[in-house]
Amino acid sequence: MEYFHSVRLDRDKCKGCVNCIKRCPVEAIRVRYGKAEIIEDRCIDCGECIRACPNHAKYVERDSIHDLTQFKYTVALPAPSLYGQFRDNVGTGRILAAIKSLGFDDVWEVALGAEIVAQATYEYFQTNRHLRPLISSACPAVVRLVQVRFPALVDHIIPLESPMQVTASLVRQLKVKETGFDPQEIGLFFLSPCPAKVTAVKNPVGGVLSEVDRVLAVTDIYGELLQNMRREQPGLIRADRSGIGWGSSGGEQASVGIENSLIVDGIHNVISVLEEIELGRLGDIDFIEAQACPGGCVGGILNVNNRFVAGVRLKHLVGDLPESRPLSERLKQLDISEITVPSIKVEPRPIVRLDRDLKVAMQKLQQVNELLERLPGLDCGSCGAPTCRSLAEDIAIGKAQETDCIFKLRERIMSLALDTYNLAQLVPPAMDTRRANKGGEKDAAGSTSTEPGTQP
Repeated sequence: MEYFHSVRLDRDKCKGCVNCIKRCPVEAIRVRYGKAEIIEDRCIDCGECIRACPNHAKYVERDSIHDLTQFKYTVALPAPSLYGQFRDNVGTGRILAAIKSLGFDDVWEVALGAEIVAQATYEYFQTNRHLRPLISSACPAVVRLVQVRFPALVDHIIPLESPMQVTASLVRQLKVKETGFDPQEIGLFFLSPCPAKVTAVKNPVGGVLSEVDRVLAVTDIYGELLQNMRREQPGLIRADRSGIGWGSSGGEQASVGIENSLIVDGIHNVISVLEEIELGRLGDIDFIEAQACPGGCVGGILNVNNRFVAGVRLKHLVGDLPESRPLSERLKQLDISEITVPSIKVEPRPIVRLDRDLKVAMQKLQQVNELLERLPGLDCGSCGAPTCRSLAEDIAIGKAQETDCIFKLRERIMSLALDTYNLAQLVPPAMDTRRANKGGEKDAAGSTSTEPGTQP
């Protein structure tokens, strides 16, 4: 199966430094022939390799603001984390007005979709008490991490669409009714803080087509937004504080309202929690808010400002916003009488590590274990694989060899050098002058003769 990946490699910039292979949470990168290689079926587009690369050899494939011309009517869908990218004295109305000034016909906050999903999540929690803990499906990188590395936990994922997808579906329905345009003539542009959401649009979980048409990186439009922040437009504000809070770690849990919850951010921290669930140790927790980026979406690599600064700014913004009317009343005012959050089907993502044939796979597993006994177990990454075990697996499937390990190569070189030295000490009998006068009979010329077939 082919997957779209937003995280790409610029081979010309890659120096083969192996920083990325040590940070990848799913061991999806190898360094071969001096260049990094991304294993397509393992990558979850979390962007950790982009953070780790000192040479900027990894990048995010995304769309362009120039794509606005491809549609008759366009709507921007800003992520809640976007608000944290601006100073404390910049209100949501000014930010939304600046977004619209980029050429959009309207702006709808994904924070409104977050409120809708929060309500649906709480209802799902109330009616599904047979499995604990439940894991939020809001972060696409976490969902794909579970699919790839923790397939036994897919049933713990709450099977609800993300706020981005819910908002896009809602806006398209409203705009088709309002404008009279065909659905394909209306372009919905998500302003993304991370590469995982780009992938979620181009290759959504479950194979259901996304309603989002294009994905723009916040970093690509940030400069223009700063230049266009001149005035407030309160009429563009549709979401309230509970939805905007989703932009940083802990905001989702506060919006959902499940008290017995665990909040974790940063992909490697998420892995440690998922390992605990796999071991059956967190059955007393009801809900887990898990986000791949440190600090939540404000820590996404497509944002501009420091995640700590952005997190504080978002917290201040949320704290300063007044309580608004209940969600049902606001939706009714927006001519939204009824909305259902679509369900998604999260299934394990098949990865063939050793072999499709079980018998052959078992034989290769034995080979892996034997190789591990010989490898140093230092997990240094010098071989181009992140761990000794991953190198052993690569050797078993024929994509590496034991001497790729620098320590095994050194042993081999030393062994060959010793063999070469020992061979150099051996001299053929016809050339060995040291034994010339030991035994034998001298002829008239003074040479030593031997019997045929004997050693002089």
